[in-house]
Amino acid sequence: MPAEFSHEIPPAVESAVIAAANAGQRVRGTTSPNPPVGCALFDATGIISTGATEPAGGKHAERVALDAARSTAPDRIRGAMLAVTLEPCNHTGRTGPCTQAIVEAGVGHVYYVHSDPNPIASGGADYLRAHGIEVTHVEYPVDGLLPWLDSVAHGRVSVTAKFAATLDGFTAAPDGTSQWITGPEARQYAHFDRAMRDAIVIGTGTAIADNPSLTARDRDGSLLGNQPRRVVVGKRKVPEGNLTRLGFEQYATPQEAFDALYETGARDVLVEGGPTLMRSLFGLDVVDYITAYVAPMLLGGGRSLIDGPLAETLAAAPRYDIFDAFTLGDDAVIELRRPQTQRREGN
Repeated sequence: MPAEFSHEIPPAVESAVIAAANAGQRVRGTTSPNPPVGCALFDATGIISTGATEPAGGKHAERVALDAARSTAPDRIRGAMLAVTLEPCNHTGRTGPCTQAIVEAGVGHVYYVHSDPNPIASGGADYLRAHGIEVTHVEYPVDGLLPWLDSVAHGRVSVTAKFAATLDGFTAAPDGTSQWITGPEARQYAHFDRAMRDAIVIGTGTAIADNPSLTARDRDGSLLGNQPRRVVVGKRKVPEGNLTRLGFEQYATPQEAFDALYETGARDVLVEGGPTLMRSLFGLDVVDYITAYVAPMLLGGGRSLIDGPLAETLAAAPRYDIFDAFTLGDDAVIELRRPQTQRREGN
C-alpha cells in the first residue's frame, strides 16, 4: 500500500521527504552499524540534490547531499530546505556533526522524520534551532529505518522471520520436497529483500538438506550489489557445498549468533530457518518482523512452519500487526511487525 503523510504538508516538502526516503531505501544493507538515512536538499523550484548514508566510516546522508549540490548547483544551497529521514546527528564520530555542516552551508529550514534515539547523537534539532535554522518534524512512514530503530531500542539485532508456506501452513510436502512452493516473482522479491539485510541466518538442518548459497541474486542469476553475511546456527558440521565454497559463519545457538552479529556491526537480520530454528526464535521473543510468502495451495500434511506449539491458548499466542500485504504472481506476501505497544515508538 502507498505510504501516506499523517497530516497535510506543502507539496514541495512532500516531494522532498519522499525523495529522501527513497534515497535511504537504496542503501539498506550497506550502512550498518549506522542507519540507512536518506536526505534531499530542495527549494521552491524543486529538488537540488539527494544523498544517502555511505558505508561505515563514510559520510552521512546530509553531507552527501550537500556535497552533491556544491558540485551541481552551489548557488542554490544558501537558504534552501533540507528533508532527512532521521534527525541530523549532533556528535563527532568517524565524521563531524551533520548539524555543523548544515549550519555552515546556510540551509534555512530542516524537515526530519524520525528523532534520533541514540543519546550520543541526539539533540540535532535543538542545535539547529539555536543556530537560527527552522526545524520541523514530519510524520511519514520510513519502513527502511525501522529495523535500525528497533535495534537501538532493544540493544540487539532486529530480527525478521521469513518463510514460504502453503495456505494450511506447510513449508514442505510429506515427501520432503519444498521447491518450489512459491512462484518466480515471489522468489525474486525474496532475493531483493536479502540484499537489504546485514545477514541471513539458517539452521544446520536447512544447510545440510538444501545446500543453499544464501546469496542475493538478480533475475538473470547475477549477484546483486550487496551480499549479506551468511550465518548457520547449530552444532552439526556443514558438509562441503555452496556455503563452504562461499564462506559462512557458524554459531551454536541463535542467541550466540545474534550477540556476535550485533557486536560486529549487524543491525538488520533475516532468518530463513526451518521449523526448529523458528521455534527457538519465538522462544527467545526476538522476532520483530515476519515476512510470510503464502502460496495458493493445500497440502494437508508435511513439514510445519514451527516445530511444536508456541502457546497453549489463543490468549497466550504471540500476535503481530499486518502493515503490508500484496500479491506477486500467484502468491501473497504478508508483512507483519510487533504490535506498537511492544515496540519502541518510531518518532
